[in-house]
Amino acid sequence: MLWLRSLGTRLDQLAAENAELKERVLRQAETIRELRDEIAVLKGQKGRPAMKPSRMDKETNKNNDDQTGGRGRGRRRDSDQPAKTARLDIHEKCRIAVDDVPEGSRFLGHRAFTVQDLRIGAHNTRFLLERWATPDGRVLTAACPPELGGLHFGPGLRAFILYQHHHCHVTQPKLHEQLREWGIELSVGQIDALLTSGQEAFSAEKSSLLKTGLAISSAITVDDSGARHQGRNGYVTVVSGPTFAWFGSADNKSRIGFLTHLHDGQPSYVLNDLALAHLQKQGLKAVLVEQLQANPFAGDTGDHWTAHLDRLGICDERHRRIATEAGLLGGLAARDIHPMLAIVSDGAGQFDILEHGLCWVHTERLVHKLIPSNDLQRGEQERVRGEIWAYYADLKAYRAAPAPADTAALTARFESLFGQRTGWATLDRLLRRIRQHKGDLLRVLARPDMPLHTNASETDIRDYVKVRKISGGTRSDLGRQCRDTFASLKKTCRKLGISFWAYLTDRITNACKVPPLADLMRLRAA
Repeated sequence: MLWLRSLGTRLDQLAAENAELKERVLRQAETIRELRDEIAVLKGQKGRPAMKPSRMDKETNKNNDDQTGGRGRGRRRDSDQPAKTARLDIHEKCRIAVDDVPEGSRFLGHRAFTVQDLRIGAHNTRFLLERWATPDGRVLTAACPPELGGLHFGPGLRAFILYQHHHCHVTQPKLHEQLREWGIELSVGQIDALLTSGQEAFSAEKSSLLKTGLAISSAITVDDSGARHQGRNGYVTVVSGPTFAWFGSADNKSRIGFLTHLHDGQPSYVLNDLALAHLQKQGLKAVLVEQLQANPFAGDTGDHWTAHLDRLGICDERHRRIATEAGLLGGLAARDIHPMLAIVSDGAGQFDILEHGLCWVHTERLVHKLIPSNDLQRGEQERVRGEIWAYYADLKAYRAAPAPADTAALTARFESLFGQRTGWATLDRLLRRIRQHKGDLLRVLARPDMPLHTNASETDIRDYVKVRKISGGTRSDLGRQCRDTFASLKKTCRKLGISFWAYLTDRITNACKVPPLADLMRLRAA
């Protein structure tokens, strides 16, 4: 009997190994197909066609809705809603008479027929500046209007160039071609100068977004993506809240880089309780921790901090990295940030600071990306995914109406969900790995203000993917700074319900009709 049991155990092990090998072969086959498609594209050939699902059912349902009076594209003639043109500003009225009116006809008034149009063309103004010679030999010359800023290009043209490039993703060569066709005489270099030079006020307002956002937001979501710079791979990080989005680019992504972003590029180093807790969490030697505590840091720049570590004899790369992370984290806590600031991320290690939460959408995606090798594994995958989404729905309901009495039940369900055995070794290992992040996934039970996903930051950073596909990347540091600046301002305007075009024209003309975005963020938070 003993040898039968051992034989059965060995057969189970062989079956699990066979399933794992089969799954690995399927993954490799899928990778080979993707690489072949990529090679074909690089050779100028066509890859596999993308087979989109049929829209026949949707079109049929839409047509049925239209025929039965549902929400179709058309509008019933007897609708009580006012016409869209009723809200338009009318700039010109033109009366048109009827030809050959028969004698004895009775005038019934006018039928309004509104036509929307757009006038695009050059509008050049020549200012004649008076010059006077004073009795003492001086020459007085009249000044140009202040909104021109001493430039030969008006505020409307400058706002249009910024809007087209940063909002519509129009490249500089296309902008140059477009404006030349409309009769605007300017060079490619002048377009580049209008996009990058003299944007200090916009950069200052962008900095105020991050400072205000960290002060008024109890929870933020973060994400990063690739952003090439000077022909090399770089990264952009987005910090998102309900009322703002802030972008910062760097050559690498690390926890030090992320903390430097949160300092808005002006880091400060403080060894307080939060910093000491980080040192202990990262397992820094007790001797080094005591040495850092006994020698307070008195500088205010990164160079001073580096010299401070040199004086203390902390030369190991890992030790210096942990100490620098702690100093930046302590300096961030010493600033005017929300006392309960929490960070929700997709699980990247550089974001694991302060109160950290994990995105449930990314967590479920790990299960979804598994490749089953038979119907049994496929069924287990779908069942587990369904249970995760059902649990996620209950967490959303808890977040909308927190009930402390439900905390224990939700925690027990988490243990049952991610502690189960499905018989599929790969899925079981993944569930155990997810279970190890229980604290970050269930932090919403103690902090209902924290989002359950990072959809907001992923949506915000999508523009960088578009720019990367269109333009490739930036060449100058000033260009990269401007890209981050206007991306931050545009996304924040959208979240605050402000027209980005109205914002640009207001700032360039100094009309001051659009309040500072930071003030609007505080009002929205209040």
